[in-house]
Amino acid sequence: MTTMPHRTVQLACDDGVATITLDRPDTLNSLTDDLMDDLSHALASAQADPRARVIVITGSGRGFCSGADLGGVRQPVEGAASGDHSAVDGMDRHFNPALRAIKEAAIPTVARVNGVAAGGGLGLALACDITIAARSAFFVATFGPRLGIVPDLGTTWTLPARVGLARAMGMAMLGERISADRAAEWGLIYTAVDDDQLDAAVTRVTDILKRTSGEAMSRIRSSIDSASTRSFCEQLDLERDHQAVLIPMNMHEGAAAFLEKREPNFSR
Repeated sequence: MTTMPHRTVQLACDDGVATITLDRPDTLNSLTDDLMDDLSHALASAQADPRARVIVITGSGRGFCSGADLGGVRQPVEGAASGDHSAVDGMDRHFNPALRAIKEAAIPTVARVNGVAAGGGLGLALACDITIAARSAFFVATFGPRLGIVPDLGTTWTLPARVGLARAMGMAMLGERISADRAAEWGLIYTAVDDDQLDAAVTRVTDILKRTSGEAMSRIRSSIDSASTRSFCEQLDLERDHQAVLIPMNMHEGAAAFLEKREPNFSR
């Protein structure tokens, strides 16, 4: 296991799975500048490791992530009222780079939500390709009704993309808790499972993802994420362009594995 410089994030790679654990359990893994820098570093380290085929992001202790450390942002926010924009600058320097690193990761990302995902923790969970939650977990967009700010960490993009406009507006403007079961019903997350089955559910998913073509997974993500900006015919053209790369790269092995009744072994 590798410890990050500020000791707020842990990184371990085992059998193709790089697990990044937010490690501030006393504050339910609340987000600070140091933690976000550590998260960016861990994501870069995971992708540089040739053994890693999938990244799992989770939290230590009872929670996934409770959002921003309000004790840590109190002074900058108070200063912002008099023209000090250090809090917003911190988003550019520390928070947003980590979210971009998740969204642009070269290998698939999975959020293992083991407890509360609130505020920025919600954004973190939704930035991953696949989100799996323990049944005791819950999701809440605290930004508007509790803090008087706009949802950030990509939440205004991922939330409506996953649940639609009406539910996204309700979550963002009312700040009500959404249970893991309801989140799965709404399509906010991929699935909710009994707490004692969380690890097994994550392992089932990572076992699939670590065997797949990383190049194909990256192209699937970008195609789906950007589909709303294209017409149907434009999307057909995009799919064709991806297949022009992937079919020569992977299709022979995929077809052979299917006919031989074995798992494919993609080189990329």
